[in-house]
Amino acid sequence: MTTESDNVVVTELAPVATPTVAQVPAMPTAVPISVSPGEKPEKFSGLNFKRWQQKMLFYLTTLNLARFLTEDAPKLKEDEHDIQVISAIDAWKHSDFLCRNYVMNGLADSLYNVYSDKKTAKELWESLDRKYKTEDAGAKKFVVGRFLDYKMVDSKTVLLLRNYPLLGKILRITSSTKEREMSIEDLIIRLRIEEDNRRSEKKGAHTLNEAKANFVEHGQSSKAKTNNNKGKGSKLGPKGGISKKPKFQGKCFNCGKQGHKSVDCRLPKKNKPKEANVIDDITKNVSDIDLTAVVSEVNLVGSNPKEWWIDTGATRHVCSDKKMFSTFEPIENGEKVFMGNSATSEIKGQGKVILKMTSGKELTLTNVLYVPEIRKNLVSGSLLNNHGFRLVFESNKFVLSKSGMYVGKGYMSDGMWKLNVLRSDRGGEYESPFVDICAQHGIIHETTAPYSPQSNGVAERKNRTLKEMMNAMLISSSLPQNMWGEAILTANYLLNKVPKKKAEKTPYELWKGRKPSYTYLRMWGCLAKVAVPPPKKVKIGPKTIDCIFIGYAHNSNAYRFLVYESNIPDIHKNTIMESRNASFFEDVFPCKSKEEPSSSKRMLESQDQNEEVEVEPRRSKRVRTEKSFGPDFLTFMLEGEPQTFKEAVNSTEGLMWKEAIKSEIDSILQNHTWELVDLPPGCKPLSSKWIFKRKMKVDGSIDKYKARLVIKGYRQTEGLDYFDTYSPVTRINSIRMVLAIAALRNLEIHQMDVKTAFLNGDLDEEIYMEQPEGFSAPGQEKKVCKLVKSLYGLKQAPKQWHEKFDNVMLSHGFKINECDKCVYVKDTEHGYVIVCLYVDDMLIVGSDDKMITSTKNMLNSRFDMKDMGLADVILGIKIKRTSDELILSQSHYVDKILGKFDKDNSGVARTPVDVTLHLSKNKGESVSQVEYSRVIGSLMYLMSCTRPDIAYAVSKLSRYTSNPGAKHWQGIIRVLKYLRFTRDYGLHYTRYPAVLEGYSDANWISNVKDSKSHSGYVFTLGGAAVSWKSSKQTVIARSTMESEFIALDKCGEEAEWLRHFLEDIPRWSKPVPPICIHCDSQSAIGRAQSNMYNGKSRHIRRRHNTIRQLLSTGVISVDYVKSKDNIADPLTKGLNRELVEKSSRGMGLKPIKE
Repeated sequence: MTTESDNVVVTELAPVATPTVAQVPAMPTAVPISVSPGEKPEKFSGLNFKRWQQKMLFYLTTLNLARFLTEDAPKLKEDEHDIQVISAIDAWKHSDFLCRNYVMNGLADSLYNVYSDKKTAKELWESLDRKYKTEDAGAKKFVVGRFLDYKMVDSKTVLLLRNYPLLGKILRITSSTKEREMSIEDLIIRLRIEEDNRRSEKKGAHTLNEAKANFVEHGQSSKAKTNNNKGKGSKLGPKGGISKKPKFQGKCFNCGKQGHKSVDCRLPKKNKPKEANVIDDITKNVSDIDLTAVVSEVNLVGSNPKEWWIDTGATRHVCSDKKMFSTFEPIENGEKVFMGNSATSEIKGQGKVILKMTSGKELTLTNVLYVPEIRKNLVSGSLLNNHGFRLVFESNKFVLSKSGMYVGKGYMSDGMWKLNVLRSDRGGEYESPFVDICAQHGIIHETTAPYSPQSNGVAERKNRTLKEMMNAMLISSSLPQNMWGEAILTANYLLNKVPKKKAEKTPYELWKGRKPSYTYLRMWGCLAKVAVPPPKKVKIGPKTIDCIFIGYAHNSNAYRFLVYESNIPDIHKNTIMESRNASFFEDVFPCKSKEEPSSSKRMLESQDQNEEVEVEPRRSKRVRTEKSFGPDFLTFMLEGEPQTFKEAVNSTEGLMWKEAIKSEIDSILQNHTWELVDLPPGCKPLSSKWIFKRKMKVDGSIDKYKARLVIKGYRQTEGLDYFDTYSPVTRINSIRMVLAIAALRNLEIHQMDVKTAFLNGDLDEEIYMEQPEGFSAPGQEKKVCKLVKSLYGLKQAPKQWHEKFDNVMLSHGFKINECDKCVYVKDTEHGYVIVCLYVDDMLIVGSDDKMITSTKNMLNSRFDMKDMGLADVILGIKIKRTSDELILSQSHYVDKILGKFDKDNSGVARTPVDVTLHLSKNKGESVSQVEYSRVIGSLMYLMSCTRPDIAYAVSKLSRYTSNPGAKHWQGIIRVLKYLRFTRDYGLHYTRYPAVLEGYSDANWISNVKDSKSHSGYVFTLGGAAVSWKSSKQTVIARSTMESEFIALDKCGEEAEWLRHFLEDIPRWSKPVPPICIHCDSQSAIGRAQSNMYNGKSRHIRRRHNTIRQLLSTGVISVDYVKSKDNIADPLTKGLNRELVEKSSRGMGLKPIKE
């Protein structure tokens, strides 16, 4: 049936039989449209997406089509031929088409073609959501920017310009800076200046005096603030009141009639200048010119008439020496300068003054007023700024520059700025007359050292740096010298991304306010395969062009390339092109590969290698300031390992690294990891790299030097070079369980390490590798290594190693623990042994020394092993054994965290959580996201190994890693203070109690933003915690009982895993008795033991069924405990000092007694 309402055609679909669940699981069906649609939303044109999205969602809801925005298209199975299922799918597609049709018709024509290729309504809706939600965020920034603009303006002019952009068409903007581009902010500033100038021309001299409203010139306090344009045709009287100005009775200088001034004359102006000057127009025909109160001070102070002073308050340039004018025009109409003390000085003329500056350029001041009574020559700072000059005031001096070029500087004198020092190079144009002029004007002329123009301040200081970088780039790439321009531009581009000594930030960051990205930087002069531009592409022919990378585009995010070889028409060799679509080969330099060293050059090189000449190095006498790159840089310098093979063998520790390299090669050859063969046709060998690492002891000293040969497996092709890559490792909970059992039964704990573990796995695929650097077989340099066994870096290496170790252990009578595939047990009449494997580190726990020794001998016979003896450290966890206790601690790791992230030694705290600190999403200034992520990662590892007391704090703080703020960092500092106070805490396992029990707790609505609760549980064995967790619940609990019940469900899952783990432990009582879980909510316990079903709690029905099954099968039992005795309480909320200490003791977390 088809109806029409509001010009919208709505089709009602005939009901279709819905297939059963067994036929098509959760198959959507056609939904009849029975509700009349509401008002159709206006078309979306790219703005206000959120509002349009809500309207469209409401509109589709009335049509019963909204669900198709989130549903995936159903798929028909290959062997499915049921007519009902096919009909249901067709009905779904038809409804989806209707939904997509309504959304597409809600788009403007400019967007319709962009999204017309979307196949489903969900794909279309998600595309719009991804595109315009980001732009909404940008729109918010734009609104904030406009708000800040509103606060900065001092009149309504800027607002008018914002609202009426066409006003710019009627304004003539003059700029002497000759900039290529003008930003919106610059345009607004120029328009404001033009608007003020035109207003000044209209109102004349009296308007200028009114606009100034200078209280000093009328005898008022100089601290009073300016009052702009308060009333038309009036001015401030001597006592601050408003007095009417009498009508002008003089004669007009333009037409000669009385009753008005020349500025108000309607007749054409006489002697109109040919060129308009923004500054000239302000006071061209003004009788009384206001130079603000500073001029009155100038008139009262005696001074050298040859000196020039920078005056930021003056509105015109003023000179008292007629000889300094290069052009002069007398003024005889009685114009005067109005002083700050109500006195006036007559203007005798105006003209042009030329000041010679240090760089050889001339600073020309136009329309300079000649006032003989002025004691000091004034340069108007505001006029200089309007003409593109930049005045920077620092302490008691100023620096004048234009377009980044240094012009001059001066120092404050009598509260004013005086041009004092000019610096230039030793060019001949700056000698004799120029020196005399500087002496006459009281200006010190400084010159640079001979042949060192780079010492001439910022004007030429960077020249040497850029020149040296250019030479290095040209030499390293062997590009011709005519590419020096591109090298200079690239060098300057890179310097802007390098931190500076003073600010410790890059110029880019100082200018843009954000850190630069370095991911797109490429090696200058390298080979690049650039995609052929689409207009030049052909179906049969090359798809790329061989080019040389020569820099970065100026006005886009593309790269610049020099065409090296081209077979494409209209793209010729040695031409420059820009493109973003390119593949870089940063170790290939086309121009460099052409050059072959001559015989004489090779002879000289061989002689240089054999001869060693000791030359005493020259030392500069100049005192250099030490660069500061922060403590992280120093840490890297202290702890950094060599990055390349040459760097390692040539370092001060070269002998140790060479020994480590030799040991690695010997292990590889002894293990028959590869065989040298000729490379088969069509195969491409993989390359390798040396990785160097210093193995450190617990006390921080060096244990050994480790060198590892790693193949570059990231170049492997899935399905050809490898297939499955998964490899398990033992859980940290399993290690704690085994150690707790060892403490209960007083078992021996030994440790072994597998040397080159990944070299033991057998490969099924054919993989070829280039011979490693530094170890090419003599006479077989062109052959490659065919890998027989796996090597570090291969994607399948971990999997192959675990399979090999698995087969070895099973063949020698060991059994796998079904809950952890990396835990192996063997039980005989003489005793039993347990082996935990974590990649290449393993713990061996046994009841009999002979069993442990037998296991070690077996492993030594099959693998290259290192016997570590009694275990003292495993995975960074220190193991301390006493007569009645086994202690796990990480005090050394706590010291490392504090030394890295709490350098200020911020004190101590008795609790890990500040209960008065309420955290939420950051809406202010962000702290370093990288630093925050690092400290969170470090704390998470500490928490997961030995410190359950900080689990809640870490869980809560880790939610804000994407955008941390000051409050979140304050929470981090609180945890670090607590760690400083509890540095020596460790888990103490004893021989009692030999019962595994758990504690569960929840905090209802711990987060008021999303109304979700927090769960926590902890299990103890041997008097200390073996498993714990603190996390936010994934569903919303409607009551305290429900939140406790959800936490009980999570605790029950872990209890089931622990029980199954104990079932595979030798000589543990079978069957394992139910694990008692203590809960402080009697309502949750009653609900768990009840078989009654309530429809109001169907959202937790699955959890209810799980708990009931665990109770009925004897896996767990539930018991009530008071909240003050629930040791899981600090895993869900912040507590006071007494409760934190009590819970820590309950989890076996106590200080270590030395």
